Amino acid sequence: MNNFCKLSAHELADPTAENKIKAADIASSVISRYDEVDSRVSGFVNFDKGAVTDRAARLDNLDESCRQGFSLPNVPVVLKDNICVKGELTTCASKILQGFKPPYDATVVSRLKSAGVLLLGKSNMDEFAFGSSCETSCYGPTKNPYDLERIPGGSSGGAAALIASDQAILALGSDTGGSIRQPAALCGVVGLKPTYGRVSRYGLIAFGSSLDQIGPITKDVRDCAMLLSVIAGYDKLDSTSADVPVPDYTKSLMGAVKGMRIGLPKEYFIQGLDKGVKAKIDEAISVYKGLGADIRQISLPHTEYAVSCYYIIGCSEASSNMARFDGMQYGYRYQEANKKYALIDMCMRTRGEAFGLEAKRRIILGTYSLSSGYYDAYYLKACKVRALIKADFDKAFNECDMILTPTTPTTAFKIGEKIEDPLAMYLSDIFTIPSNLAGIPAISLPCGYDERGLPIGMQLMARHFEEEKLLRAAYSYEQNAGWKKVKPVL
Repeated sequence: MNNFCKLSAHELADPTAENKIKAADIASSVISRYDEVDSRVSGFVNFDKGAVTDRAARLDNLDESCRQGFSLPNVPVVLKDNICVKGELTTCASKILQGFKPPYDATVVSRLKSAGVLLLGKSNMDEFAFGSSCETSCYGPTKNPYDLERIPGGSSGGAAALIASDQAILALGSDTGGSIRQPAALCGVVGLKPTYGRVSRYGLIAFGSSLDQIGPITKDVRDCAMLLSVIAGYDKLDSTSADVPVPDYTKSLMGAVKGMRIGLPKEYFIQGLDKGVKAKIDEAISVYKGLGADIRQISLPHTEYAVSCYYIIGCSEASSNMARFDGMQYGYRYQEANKKYALIDMCMRTRGEAFGLEAKRRIILGTYSLSSGYYDAYYLKACKVRALIKADFDKAFNECDMILTPTTPTTAFKIGEKIEDPLAMYLSDIFTIPSNLAGIPAISLPCGYDERGLPIGMQLMARHFEEEKLLRAAYSYEQNAGWKKVKPVL
């Protein structure tokens, strides 16, 4: 049987559009690959073979006139488990949403269906996206396809692992502090966090409402551009959605980077950056120099405050968003509450039993930051620091068109290595957090491997709504880097 999942979306979409490859054949290939490797990777949390086969049959039975408008016909797509699909299990990898099936589609899901994709199911994640390693899921950890003893990154680790292991061709994740780019870097795939407001968050179960953004995880940059073109755009159902024209991102890939000013912030090349990561970033910089880019040193002076600022704001917003999960409206409910105080007892026991340790930690931190007497000292001060971080980027983009950094300070660490040390875990996202605070777009793409064969990621950042420039620079590097991509052996 052909393994169609080894193809990219642009390789698969063209012949499929001409009806050469049936959705049923692609579904069979996906199921075969799932049976072959997912017991070792554990990337899916909800994969219903029968449902996938039925969806494929419906696609094949459509009239040709219905298929004319499809931009991603029959392309298999997996969704992070915090994106709502009508009638499909959506649990955020948490016991508290056990059995929850939303009554509506997220806007991105509606747009994917209109593009003719083959939806596969849900990918594993850190519980409510609280984590940097995909270890806090109630379903257990996902494994990195390049080394099954290591983490794939978080919180969209399941999605990145499924793309890397050829179990899906396209994936959607969510990025609050690097949750798309960090696992993309550690699994050797491409991940993009769009500008805040570029993609509708309607139907995304919120972690930090001023930080969250849905974005693509793909095999290459061209696929990333194709998927972003489908999901981007104004949505009246999301009050934070930006009414800004959406270009065809695939048409922006072919431009040159000659003369493009690329900034290297000195605060991102610090002690603690792995030597192997630094070496590959230096090689990537050399590639851009060879293409005629203007490389220059810049400074983002408030970077050192980004992690603490992010965790105060993120946890505060998370504690507010988590208040709705009380056993009354969604999912899991404790069944044997004390009759005298039945309601309060039920809520307390439901939340005590069904939230994981990291979720409880963030709820407590966030509630403390928002509490009377501490709001000014923590949350308000963090918001002021956030404004300074954004001002740093605004000033930097007067000096350069693009900013280049490592995506992560190290390659993938071993499962369990940092789970007992939350502060060390939080620092995994030290290079990705600032762009969420500033709301700017950022992309991670592979730039080589370390001495153990583990993938390394490079991050590019640009001004608000300049995804075209990001994708052009990323595509130019991808086409000219000259190193050979290695598939994981499973």
